[in-house]
Order: sequence, then structure tokens, then C-alpha cells
Amino acid sequence: MKVVVTGGAGFIGANLGRELLARPEISHVVALDDLSTGLRSNLKGTDIELVEDTILSPDALDKAFSGASGVVHLAARPSVPRSVKDPMASHHANATGTLEVLQAARRAGNIHVIVASSSSVYGANRELPKREAMRTAPISPYAVSKQATEAYAISFGHTYDLPVLAFRFFNVYGPLQPAGHAYAAVLPAFIDAALRGTPLQVHGDGEQTRDFTYIGTLTKVIADAVVRRVTDLEPVNLAFGSRTSLNELIQLMADSLGFQPTVEHTDPRAGDVSDSQADNSRLRAHFPEIEAVPLTEGVRATIDWFRTLPDHQKS
Repeated sequence: MKVVVTGGAGFIGANLGRELLARPEISHVVALDDLSTGLRSNLKGTDIELVEDTILSPDALDKAFSGASGVVHLAARPSVPRSVKDPMASHHANATGTLEVLQAARRAGNIHVIVASSSSVYGANRELPKREAMRTAPISPYAVSKQATEAYAISFGHTYDLPVLAFRFFNVYGPLQPAGHAYAAVLPAFIDAALRGTPLQVHGDGEQTRDFTYIGTLTKVIADAVVRRVTDLEPVNLAFGSRTSLNELIQLMADSLGFQPTVEHTDPRAGDVSDSQADNSRLRAHFPEIEAVPLTEGVRATIDWFRTLPDHQKS
């Protein structure tokens, strides 16, 4: 089985490619990535084939999808703050890019497509836990573009009978996740700052909560979905119902680091949601045997990975 991962040289994509190749059913993994945020080094030591091109090119998609049984569409312009600064770029990459991927999947013979949406689509809806059937209320351009991603996929399932599955990711973290730039996710930014001895930048009072998902758990779910060709005409939360404040996360980090990092509070950021927690009933119905890596274990593994990096790779 050949599988294409768009954004396959990125944090999630490179981890997923390794997990896919560990499955006996999968013989060939292609990472289609324009390297705007992904890195060649993320694929070092693997048999993943890197195709350096953009999902906005129909020709590149057609070549990559030829002979494939499935596609995992991860390519996107990430980050809420980045989308606030340049909403048009987020729309082109995330919404138009998804439409190009879906059209190419149809041309390739209606192959199985898994797309990555985001918990950010729940936005201003404060009800917890987040259930897939509840009202979405995106409050950032990034969230809107991710709602378009899942909506396009599901509409293609209805309209063209394309086999699709749209996962809503919740605060994924783990090895290969980059830090040291303005749009870094919270955990790698915290770990990088702590190891450098600089203050952790907390936007707000730190009581905002997140449902953190370790990369190893997420990739196992997606690989299983690829192998079993799991489909759904409704979105599926890919998270496990935990709820951890940033202040609690910092204490978990301190326990693993062996020291208490300093913290600096700043103003809240535009587009950020206060709280996030998934209802995982639908996920459990599709993947009843999956076990989530505990946050304590995942944080420790992520810190251990950061400690292996030369200083120049962390910035």
C-alpha cells in the first residue's frame, strides 16, 4: 500500500510517516512538502520519499497520488497568531490547498482521504467538553480555514462519495515539534525557554486549559485509520478528554526538568480560546483499543528529545 502524507516533513507528518512504515500493510510513504515549515532533517534515517512541491499545484498532486491507496492531508499554514497577521495566506494554504487535495484524490480514483482539522473551530463556544455535534464558533482566521478544511472533505464525501475522515486535533505535542520562533506551540516554546534559562512567556494568567495529545498516540490512531480505511461523514475529535492548565503544565515540566523555570506573564493573545477539552465518544467508537500516552510520560519524553539537540537546532 502506498500512502501520501501532505506536509510530510513537518512535526506531525514526519512522525506519522515513521508510524505508517512500521505497519506491514504499508510499503511506500511519500511526503509531499514545500518545506515552508517542514524540514528535510525530520526524515533523516527513514525510507520516506520526499517530494518537494506545493499542494497548490495540481500536477504535483497528481504525480504524488498516482498509485496511492490513501492520503493523509496535514499540509497547512499553522498558528492562530500567524493567521491573525496574514489571514489571506492562511486561507490559500489551508482552505484552497485542501480543495486541491480533494480534487486530486478524485482524479486518482476516489482514494481514501484523512484531513486534519482543529479544536480551534469550537472557538467562542464555551461549553465543555467539546462534542463534535455542538455549534462551532471560530474566532481566528486559522480556525475558519480549518473549519473549511473539514467542511470541504465531508462535502466531498456526500457529493462525490469520496471516502473521507476529518480529525479535529487538540494541542498535539512531542519530539520534532519546533521551538524558538514567534509562532511556536506552547509546550516546545516552554521547554526551549526553560532549557535556555529564559522566562516562559505565558499569555494571560496561565489558568487557560488545553487537552494535550502526545504525538505517538495521534500517529497510532491515524495509521490505524489508514490501514482500516476508516471513514465518517461527521468530524471526529482526536483527543482524550484531559484538561490541563498552563500553570499545571509548567509544574509537570518542572518535575521532569528537576528545576522550577521562571515565568513571565504577558497580555492574552487575540484569537486564543480560554479552555479546550474533547469529548472522545466518537473516537472511542472508531478506535476502541487505543490507549493515550499520559501527559506526564509525554512531557518527559519531549524534554528528553529536546535535550539531545545541539543549541543551534533549538533556535
